[in-house]
Amino acid sequence: MVKKIAFTLGLVLVLSVLLLGGCAVAEDGADTGTSTIYMIVFLVLLGGIFYMFIIRPQSKRQKEQRDLNTNLKTGDRVITIGGIHGRIESLREDSVILKVESGATIKVARSSIAGKQAETS
Repeated sequence: MVKKIAFTLGLVLVLSVLLLGGCAVAEDGADTGTSTIYMIVFLVLLGGIFYMFIIRPQSKRQKEQRDLNTNLKTGDRVITIGGIHGRIESLREDSVILKVESGATIKVARSSIAGKQAETS
């Protein structure tokens, strides 16, 4: 994740130097119409980069988490964000009762379920 952010920031820096370098106002009063076009292209590219590397992956992760929470059912083996492994005993609107290996039951927030475990025989 950090490598993607560093790559994105580096790419933005290089694009800004290349595109904004051509946007300087000419001293002899030449037409600045091309500099406006370069600025618009730069802003569109910057928006596209942010969408591709930041907004889209985050919304995809949120959708996967939402789907996971809505598809939980009694008997599923899950892992919480804190690393607790357990089997779902009962579901409520905002919480889940888990039965852990020792036989104890714990109540956790439904949003704290990180994922499902693979079923083992």
